[in-house]
Amino acid sequence: MRPDARRTTLADIARAAGVSVATVSKVVNGRGDVAPGTRTRVQELLHEHAYLAPVFRHTDAGESPTIEVQFRGGLKSYVAETLEGIVDAASESGASVVVSKASAAPHWARNLVSAGRRAVIAITSVYTAAHLNELARSGLPLVVLDPLHLPDSRIHSVGATNFAGGLAATQHLLSLGHRRVAYLGGPAMAVCNQARLHGFRAAMEAGGVPVPEAHTRPGEFTYESGLLGAAALLDLEEPPTAVFAGNDEIAVGVVEAARARGLRVPEDLSVVGFDDTSLARMASPPLTTVRQPLREMGGAALRTALRLANGERVDSHHIELATELVVRASTAPPRAATPEHG
Repeated sequence: MRPDARRTTLADIARAAGVSVATVSKVVNGRGDVAPGTRTRVQELLHEHAYLAPVFRHTDAGESPTIEVQFRGGLKSYVAETLEGIVDAASESGASVVVSKASAAPHWARNLVSAGRRAVIAITSVYTAAHLNELARSGLPLVVLDPLHLPDSRIHSVGATNFAGGLAATQHLLSLGHRRVAYLGGPAMAVCNQARLHGFRAAMEAGGVPVPEAHTRPGEFTYESGLLGAAALLDLEEPPTAVFAGNDEIAVGVVEAARARGLRVPEDLSVVGFDDTSLARMASPPLTTVRQPLREMGGAALRTALRLANGERVDSHHIELATELVVRASTAPPRAATPEHG
């Protein structure tokens, strides 16, 4: 917009839609007492005229900013624990949080602005160029938690030291004496999965241990993927004695696949997960896993979103928090082997 260009007003939108200014105001503020057809027409005009609600342009004293938090799929342990960190940080900051499933509806970002949202936090969601363009047109800042794709220069992200976590998990298994170690991961192109896999390979290479091609398998970050992937690994002529899983859900699937074959964890098969969700602590046996500071990551995302919403400068587009290996009962030396020293 040119510096001398006049901003579109509610009156302009009302005149174009043939409704009252009060009706347009109700749509902008997310009120429910507007006929669906009228609401759609007004929203289309808001989008067409690139209208930004005043609540988004300026933060009045005492205003409680509202952040939209979106996720895909089910409300799993990873999402729940990250949300807890977001909500806690919002409470400390005096902000409000609205949680929703990621939407592909037309003008979805513009609708969020109309409802008074100040920024969006996405948990592991995949945003296409169309999504990012929609956000850019609306003026909504975006912060992605644990991005699945390489971060775009237009967005900010929060993650963990996935490479270091993969390295630590694999070094732990090697120190126990395992040499046939497999990696069972998530989507092949997911940034976090690639980093964990690279950490695994780096540890194996440093230990002078070859990795057969069949010992690295991509999949999904789900229990079902763990079941299927582990079944394929355990059916190999020389199955692994240890599996490093890309997350805790996959790891629990590996444990069940082993049990179904009469194998015991960790006596016959050691298993390491990633995330350290409540699932890892409740598993039988409790999982050795790499802890991601999920609540802290959620808090960092919320604080970043608030700073962006207030027009403040954020020094880094990507924040990484440290991971930590948590040793529990799902790992032990392989049969007829003792841990190496030195």
